[in-house]
Amino acid sequence: MTGPQPIEVVAGFETTYLPGHDRDVAETTEHDIRWPEDLALLHDVGVSRLRYPVRWHRIEFRQGEYDWRGTDEVLGHLRDLGMRPIVDLVHHTSYPRWLEGGFADERFGAAYLRFAEAVALRYPWLLEYTLFNEPFSTLFLAGHEAIWPPYLSGVDGFVRLVANVLPAVTEASRMYRTLLPVARHVYVDTCEHHYAGDPAAVRYTEMANDRRFFAVDLFLGSTPPDSRFLPLVLRAGGEGLLDIEPGHIDVLGLDYYAHCQWQFHGDGEGGVVPASTPVPLGEQIFEYWDRYKLPCMLSETNIRGFASDRASWLKYTLEQCELAAAAGVPLEGYCWFPFIDSADWNSLLSRCEANVDPVGVHWLDDQLDRRASSMSRSYAMAVAGMPAADLPAYRLQEPVATWLHGYARHMQHWDWQPAPAGELCSNTTPPEARMELRIVEAP
Repeated sequence: MTGPQPIEVVAGFETTYLPGHDRDVAETTEHDIRWPEDLALLHDVGVSRLRYPVRWHRIEFRQGEYDWRGTDEVLGHLRDLGMRPIVDLVHHTSYPRWLEGGFADERFGAAYLRFAEAVALRYPWLLEYTLFNEPFSTLFLAGHEAIWPPYLSGVDGFVRLVANVLPAVTEASRMYRTLLPVARHVYVDTCEHHYAGDPAAVRYTEMANDRRFFAVDLFLGSTPPDSRFLPLVLRAGGEGLLDIEPGHIDVLGLDYYAHCQWQFHGDGEGGVVPASTPVPLGEQIFEYWDRYKLPCMLSETNIRGFASDRASWLKYTLEQCELAAAAGVPLEGYCWFPFIDSADWNSLLSRCEANVDPVGVHWLDDQLDRRASSMSRSYAMAVAGMPAADLPAYRLQEPVATWLHGYARHMQHWDWQPAPAGELCSNTTPPEARMELRIVEAP
């Protein structure tokens, strides 16, 4: 009698482009020049499948001129190693700088479709792709919250960006079914759930819990008429969104972080993360699967903390994926994102300061050298097929212990052990530091 099959561990690299600074995170962390080393680390640990960018902002640096040299080299190397990239065509604001209006630029749709077609024709061997990373959260931050360019706000701004972007992405998904007929579309977006902290926040919370599904519903042509977010969209002139020709999704990627669960107060304008009583991740995964009946994948997760804190979050999220799979969800992968530390997410990329984010499997020292840790050891065990129950649970350190207080009830059955003494985690966070966890620090 054999037990359940291990969930495949997938890797990824953070490469979001900051148009205002003409720099991307791959350049800040030197993945753009150290990629052979990074891919060797992955290959040596046994990872063969990874989310990987096709950096449109560098390939089409000048409008109408494609430079494939760097992409050819990396993707060719991956293919030679027998690794399977899930290529990512647009990761957040990773569009060419000459699209001065960003997602509001009237040239976006046509330019994006030309690029998508060029990628498919140049790399016909690709087996998986993500056409646009996190459509909802990306366009929400750029169009509703005014955090990313073009810095629009409110439902009106969000609807404007969705109308300018989503039809092109659904068209690309139909086009790829012809150009890459055996490849699969891994559609990726945030996995959210929200709570009312008091009676005054109930209506807003109900709306937010419908809003989280809006982009996927539109993409599939399945927007329910009783959506509590839909009236706001219609008042903002979004009637035409309901006429978008549906796209195609093969795998639903769910990006999950502790800040994906908000607890709202009052009229919903204020809130805290994580919620004080978060629902277990496994139940959230089941909810998305039950709604869409698509194979799922945990396509991103991490925690911003010491290496041992990350190892414990790995144990938690992998365990929750195992529970979702045991409940019947076809779960096709688990991706800790990113494989090496990221940079500048402490300001949600509003600034470019090379501020290393302690979130990776391998941490970056002050020379940006890749360093192993308790996290990389736990990750290697998971890659080898070790179930979450057998991974170590390290006692959480501050500020993560407070940050994840609401999750304690999900972890109460664990056998905790002390965090490794004196373990470093990044060049910005010596052992005695208290790392600051912020969701937004934009001007």
